[in-house]
Amino acid sequence: RDYYRNLHRARSTHVELRRNVHRLEKGMSMRPRRPVFAKDYIGETVDFYLRALDLAERTTDSGIDADELVWAHNVLAHYFEIVDAGDPVVSRELARFTQASYEPETSGARPFARKDSTFSDITYDQLLKLAQQRRSVRWFLETPVPREAIDKALLVARQSPTACNRLPYEFLVFDDPEQVRTIASIPNGTKGYRHQIPAIVVVKGDLDAYFSPRDRHAIYVDASLAAMGFMYALEVQGLASSAINWPDFEPLEAKMARTLKLKPHERVVMLIAVGYADPEGIIPFSQKKSLDVLRSFNPLGQ
Repeated sequence: RDYYRNLHRARSTHVELRRNVHRLEKGMSMRPRRPVFAKDYIGETVDFYLRALDLAERTTDSGIDADELVWAHNVLAHYFEIVDAGDPVVSRELARFTQASYEPETSGARPFARKDSTFSDITYDQLLKLAQQRRSVRWFLETPVPREAIDKALLVARQSPTACNRLPYEFLVFDDPEQVRTIASIPNGTKGYRHQIPAIVVVKGDLDAYFSPRDRHAIYVDASLAAMGFMYALEVQGLASSAINWPDFEPLEAKMARTLKLKPHERVVMLIAVGYADPEGIIPFSQKKSLDVLRSFNPLGQ
């Protein structure tokens, strides 16, 4: 319900536009690419784009994400460059697109060849070492957590895979001692150490990013992928973390919803304790399962 209500509200991000622009990008990446594709939703995509522009122009405090508009414009422009302009559907939507007055300053933010990617020099051994180094730490120093470090970790987190590029989550960061104590006292998993957590993050999923209940699981998948990147990025900056389990237990769900003033479509995915590890603090060894237990090749058989 809120997905459809949001279509006519000024927002910082337009998930319906993000989804359709990503669908165009996937169509551009197909091999072989058809001379004309996306005819069944290009009109809707242009509608979403023009509506986002209109809301941004009419609502001075909408705070719409400028990068999102640049990306949408550039992908649409590229789409009309590569498809057959003689098709009547394409021709009609191209005319509507070109009538818009918006013109971004950059021509980037559009599909590109894999060979043009920026490749890291991180080796497998380095990555494995990082994964083995990152442990769930529960004992922290009193040193405050720099907000810059949180933001740098989030730059990594947002690069995680997400269905149709929606990013249907938000990281609620608490570093005020009183607020940290309030939030840390809610989950059962913080008993015994919650009193000395320097910062705590609530990873919140937004179900209004979807038009159908069929996708209600996606907030948990996408947010968890982002959370792992977030914790790795904290680790390389010298910060430790602990992912706090958030079971589907209604009394605690209700208490957290009241505390955070969550809307009905907002759900907590997990919490993450963050801080500088106490070097004398003990951490569990946590032996992992062997690969033979975790993995099987071609399990359908011959």
